Amino acid sequence: MSEPASISSGIAKRYATAVFDLAKESGALAALEADVDKMESALNTSPDLRAVLTSPVHTRDDMGKAIIALADKMKLSPNTRGVLGMMAQNRRLFALPHLCATLRSMIADEKGEVTAEVTSASVLTKAQADALAASLKARIGKTVKLNVAVDEKLIGGLIVKVGSKMIDTSIRSRLAALQNTMKEVG
Repeated sequence: MSEPASISSGIAKRYATAVFDLAKESGALAALEADVDKMESALNTSPDLRAVLTSPVHTRDDMGKAIIALADKMKLSPNTRGVLGMMAQNRRLFALPHLCATLRSMIADEKGEVTAEVTSASVLTKAQADALAASLKARIGKTVKLNVAVDEKLIGGLIVKVGSKMIDTSIRSRLAALQNTMKEVG
């Protein structure tokens, strides 16, 4: 892990732990999860927001006012608004993407869920996604939430990543293995 990423992760973990504990104590984990969804959506759809969060040009007060106004507009919970305001005052908003990822992981652990990164050659139908989730749940023992992406270069099959485990059943990888085997023979 690169040094800036590890610094951001460490900072994000401390803020995430604080806001998670507050939400858990007050029974507001569902609201916190909704807040994380909203923040991730905003970060993913707004390059301007990502640029402002990392800009050193703005003052602490300006950043604080801007992030609180954004939190109000997004209708974020008071706990989330508070942590965003504190991050702005401490010039830590650059760690917001890591905060979201850490909170998502903490919420999933609390709910007994695990996220599987699935890459398929074509869009999975609802029935296929449900069958895959059920199969993974039987194998892992936890509820599996699928994060699906499409990569037509796979030709067919799937690549499934759950934690540190990866299952690659794609035709592309099978063809690559066959090509390597043929090179060894020839």
